[in-house]
Amino acid sequence: MSSSHLKRLAMPRSWALPRKTTVWVTRPRPGGHSLDRCMALTVILRDVLGVAGNKREVKRLLATRKVLVDGRVETDSRRGVGLMDVLTVGENNYRCVLDENGKLRYREISPKEAASKVCRIDGKTTVRGGSTQYNLHDGRNIIDEGAKTYNTGDSLRISLPEQKVLAHFVFEQGATAYLIGGTHVGSLATVAERLEKRSSMPNEVTFSDFGTVERNVFVVGNTVLPGIEVGS
Repeated sequence: MSSSHLKRLAMPRSWALPRKTTVWVTRPRPGGHSLDRCMALTVILRDVLGVAGNKREVKRLLATRKVLVDGRVETDSRRGVGLMDVLTVGENNYRCVLDENGKLRYREISPKEAASKVCRIDGKTTVRGGSTQYNLHDGRNIIDEGAKTYNTGDSLRISLPEQKVLAHFVFEQGATAYLIGGTHVGSLATVAERLEKRSSMPNEVTFSDFGTVERNVFVVGNTVLPGIEVGS
């Protein structure tokens, strides 16, 4: 079997799909999101949203050019739509989030909310000319030629599809964070302290009554996430 498919029994735990209905499930094409942080458009349109009955209907729907991902027309049925991405199907808009069980959910949002998304800065490099390139969690890169500097771990709200920076959320004490892993996955909490380790151990972040590793923390500021509640 080609790599375009994945056995259902081996699919990520984050996919909210039954495991024993069929043997195979469509694998998303390699892209900006890891396998456990996205699902293929075929699976979303057919099995999650139910706007198509089979793969042929999915391809027919994509051919109408009324399906958009992050504001751009998408015709690839294996395109992965992942964490914080905006999916538009006709007049309806959805944002991909993780629920309290760590499952990927595609929840309806307003057209105003669909005009932007929050991206976490996972790294940065200096490119030719001295500009700084920021590597975001969804695989996209933004080059900053101005005087502003952002740090790894901070988040940016960008416009879709233009990718203009609309807001900057600093990873600091008092910041509102969305938990994308660990026991408190799918909830919002306020950062109490960020503990940087001077070793190979991962950095840690503490909240009012629990702590987690830094990779599970996604600073979102005042962003409204559909169906996501403030945790303890």
